Amino acid sequence: MNRELPSTNNTAEPPFDVLVVGGGIQGAGVAQAAQAAGYRTLVVEKATWAAGTSSKSSKLIHGGLRYLQSGDFSLVRESLHERALLLKLAPQLVHGNWFTIPIYRNSHYRPWQIRAGLSLYWLLTGCREEGRFEVIPKSEWSQLTGLKTEGLQTVFRYRDAQTDDAKLTAAVIQSAVSLGAKTRCPATLLAAEEASDGYRVQLESNEGVETVYCRLLVNAAGPWINRVAERVSPHPDHLDIELVQGAHLVLEHKISDQCFYLESPEDGRAVFVLPWYEGTLLGTTETAFNGDPDQAATTQEEKRYLLNVLYHYFPDYRGAVCGDMAGLRVLPKEQAGFHYRSREVQFVTSDRYLAIYGGKLTGYRATAEKAMQQISKMLGNTTKQADTRTLPLTLPPENN
Repeated sequence: MNRELPSTNNTAEPPFDVLVVGGGIQGAGVAQAAQAAGYRTLVVEKATWAAGTSSKSSKLIHGGLRYLQSGDFSLVRESLHERALLLKLAPQLVHGNWFTIPIYRNSHYRPWQIRAGLSLYWLLTGCREEGRFEVIPKSEWSQLTGLKTEGLQTVFRYRDAQTDDAKLTAAVIQSAVSLGAKTRCPATLLAAEEASDGYRVQLESNEGVETVYCRLLVNAAGPWINRVAERVSPHPDHLDIELVQGAHLVLEHKISDQCFYLESPEDGRAVFVLPWYEGTLLGTTETAFNGDPDQAATTQEEKRYLLNVLYHYFPDYRGAVCGDMAGLRVLPKEQAGFHYRSREVQFVTSDRYLAIYGGKLTGYRATAEKAMQQISKMLGNTTKQADTRTLPLTLPPENN
């Protein structure tokens, strides 16, 4: 059943070319790219920028070493390219760091397998210097800040990068605004109805209900994507998805200034121990989620699971848990386990509608470029005013 549009006075706002629903990193990236391409753009967010998963990630700008296991070579290559680009464009927000991988006698993967994976990782960077890895000699294991050495066989170290995901999202929004994009935040999309040349959209904010028009509607609502689609008339096509919760714990003391890439002793999953401001970030999990995405919260089982990993590798750590966060990944509905499903972004399009399913923090700009290929086909070319491959990203003034 189509949702009726409540009556309201039309605003004097001229039609937008592109209206983006969702102020996470994917929506921010599309808003920046669309405005840079010369399309008059509006981005709408119901809460605050990066309020959902985009502020509850592992904060990594990385190629995705573990995706090599599932053969996602193109995704890893793209992510490594985007990592290199972000290190140049956003030096205030993205910084490289060492990642340590300890291999024990009872580890699932053998040293030769990790060496092979890291060698391929380096090749996919184009054999750049920053893609090289090394083996930490045994004489230096005592410097691994409390890491258990009993049964330790080999320790590898390679480079990836970290960020503050919420600040990065805000910086991309700021870039879009500096190019001329408009924002409504907080504002909720009540309904969108096909009009003669696009959509008539009703938004509700603290100032009331307003009507805006757009030539093309982009649904970048993340875990809420199919709920937003239900508010569009006529209902567009959609993908069947599953939501997978990833939880992190924040520990009060910093274990190390470097990062640890660990294997859960329970199921062999990758778990990171990462420096996070003056503390430590521990995560992540993969838990099936059913229900309202607004109610996502770390479970007691997830806390137990993560702390088990922590104390297995750092048995002498005495810091307390001082916070937690839970974000939701959007994955295609398949028979394969969550760990083995592709992280490639998927698009659903109709005449003047584009929905973005999935996507990684690292690859947000590349995802936006792919979205722009679809958008330009629907709307036609316009006068380009900037290139996101060269636009610097800086901290918003309130975050300096």
